[in-house]
Amino acid sequence: MDLMNRVFRQYLDSFGIEVGPKKMDAVKSCPRPLSLTDIRSFLGLAGYYRRFVEGFSSIASPLTTLTQKKVKFVCSEACEKIFQELKDRLTSAPVLTLPEGTYGFMVYCDASRVDLGCTLMLRDLNL
Repeated sequence: MDLMNRVFRQYLDSFGIEVGPKKMDAVKSCPRPLSLTDIRSFLGLAGYYRRFVEGFSSIASPLTTLTQKKVKFVCSEACEKIFQELKDRLTSAPVLTLPEGTYGFMVYCDASRVDLGCTLMLRDLNL
């Protein structure tokens, strides 16, 4: 179990999948985005758990629009509200899902020369 915690950076227990404290702290301490780079960084961090936030793409749509090339970057109060809402949703539910059914699990991995990120997900045959 210790090896899985280190590799997947999430804690697996009998209740479900829980966000690791480092990821939770990273989301909580993420400062208000003041530049295009800040928006991209936050969306990358938030996107790590996008499948667990209902309506993520609808909520994040105005922030995503700011990352387009032909759009002038203006971080309005509406963008600040969206930023806070995403932070709240990502940090308010530490247990993201409970395993159900007999469909099995999928492991999604993303590796670089510096780090490894993995997510263990329950398969859903209805998708």
